[in-house]
Amino acid sequence: MSKNYSEKTITTDGQLMLKKAEEDQLETVWDRYEAQLPQCGYCEMGLSCRICNMGPCRIDPFGEGPQKGVCGADADIIVARNLGRMVASGAASHSDHGRDLVEVLEAVAEGKAPGYQIKDEEKLRRVAGEYGINADGKDILKIAGELAHAMQEDFGTRKKSLTLLLRAPAARRKVWENAGVTPRGIDRETSEMMHRTHMGVDNGWVSLLLQAVRNALSDGWGGSMIATDVSDILYGTPKPVQTAANMGVLKADHVNIVVHGHNPVVSEMILLASQDPDILVFAKSKGAAGINLAGLCCTGNELLMRHGVAMAGNHLMTELIIATGAVEMLFVDYQCIMPSLGSIGDCYHTKMISTSDKARFPNMEHQEFHPDNAAALAKTLVRKAVENFENRGEVYIPVEPVPAVGGFSVEAIVGALGGTPEPLINAIKAGKIRGAVGVVGCNNPKIKHDYGHVKLIKDLIENDILVVDTGCAAVATAKAGFKNSEALQFAGPGLKEICGALGVPPVLHMGSCVDNVRILVLASALADALGTDISALPLAGAAPEWYSEKAISIGVYAVASGIYTVLGPMPPITGSMNIVKLLTEGLDDVLGATFAVEPDPEKAALLIRKHIEKKRAGLGLDSREVK
Repeated sequence: MSKNYSEKTITTDGQLMLKKAEEDQLETVWDRYEAQLPQCGYCEMGLSCRICNMGPCRIDPFGEGPQKGVCGADADIIVARNLGRMVASGAASHSDHGRDLVEVLEAVAEGKAPGYQIKDEEKLRRVAGEYGINADGKDILKIAGELAHAMQEDFGTRKKSLTLLLRAPAARRKVWENAGVTPRGIDRETSEMMHRTHMGVDNGWVSLLLQAVRNALSDGWGGSMIATDVSDILYGTPKPVQTAANMGVLKADHVNIVVHGHNPVVSEMILLASQDPDILVFAKSKGAAGINLAGLCCTGNELLMRHGVAMAGNHLMTELIIATGAVEMLFVDYQCIMPSLGSIGDCYHTKMISTSDKARFPNMEHQEFHPDNAAALAKTLVRKAVENFENRGEVYIPVEPVPAVGGFSVEAIVGALGGTPEPLINAIKAGKIRGAVGVVGCNNPKIKHDYGHVKLIKDLIENDILVVDTGCAAVATAKAGFKNSEALQFAGPGLKEICGALGVPPVLHMGSCVDNVRILVLASALADALGTDISALPLAGAAPEWYSEKAISIGVYAVASGIYTVLGPMPPITGSMNIVKLLTEGLDDVLGATFAVEPDPEKAALLIRKHIEKKRAGLGLDSREVK
């Protein structure tokens, strides 16, 4: 095992815990990555195909070996198939998350979900109105049931377009119509993407990629947008809240419970159980000062946004957090959960609990949460976590937490601006804010942990570019101190003035992965206020450390929505220069935006700054030369 901990992560807690992991002879994600090197070049370029059993096949990128698979598919077809299937998987993951939440909303309406309730009645009525539901004089649960049923229709095939597409500017909807990529049904587009990529169906690499665009849009303007709306309705629309981040949020004298995954259906009930007065008395009887709940990844972000629950870490930190020896119980639901976690829990006293009927993990106790049993089951398991406090061994919590502010929903941002986006638009017109960038996505052991996020965002805010972030990127910048009052020292003079006047940091935490759609809604509001399309705005997106198929879907729907997007790691597409050219150049003619790939965050910041200044010039605003 390597001792160059600073080459793996920029975080102090990460470096110290990697040292401890090595001392404990604990295998981590970095060790397994190094053991895989060199990784398969065919796969990295998207040139391997195992879609049918005549294969697996590969294309020789140097032209000396096979140039077609057994079925006759060339490099363009194979790369397009593989990319399309990545989008389908990513879109299905987020959209299935949305369906789970709609089912909880339906159960609440039917009185079959004890512990859950409607927290934001105003948003329920507003969203119901968007679905054509007349809420006048109706009981709130009646409205909830009708909305749940209307949302379920968006998952099927009975409609010609998704309801929430109407949130996009008319000009953007026209772009989708002209390109033939208007999403019709959430499940329909994923199913059709999988059908088209079956051997012997769609062998046009351009038409395959256009279906991938439509599939991704069904996620961004469908499944993910529904997930965010229903979460707000059930658990409350986020407002700015004080919190903290890094491994220091664990408490040596408390029962520590950590929630990991993406779906707040489980974590909300764990939060309520951890606050139960009888269980708190029980914890003190076991010698604990109390119960401390902390978050990992996006289910943690969900709790942070609504309740101020502190974040212990992001994706690559999950194994190391167990290695502190301070975690009594770790709950997981689904997505971004490494199957290694169960065996690592076995090395310490941590009890590992899987909770979803669609996600099981080795060496974890499986306890399924459903709307009808979640509240009671959460109390039972939190009591077991308290009992486990007595089984602790040595505890090592290496750092102090960093204070942060989260909870910037679109409603909260517009509210801070006085109920209208006009002040933000005026700041952009005046050049005090040059533009805005959404930084999203995961961690990836191929890139130094958190470096891509932190360096990119630091370069952007010091050049007066407002940043909004989600997911693991949001946790990275919270740990780096970009989400508290002291963060203004990193901002350029114009951004510092505006954020200081509003009392907000220069990097706004907008939530979990599915909450990337909040960025779409905010961008649409700005475009509507200016009477233009999203693609005309000085906006950009970035995913500096992405790894998952969900991130591919997010990137595609961002570009399809007119947002120039810079990726850190290269997607597996370099086996087809036709596809590389389409995604980095040709999409501009069709969708008004393209991808760029730049693993160096400093160079990525330059690309984004040049793009923003170009868009400012296009709007007739002052522009600067970027070198």
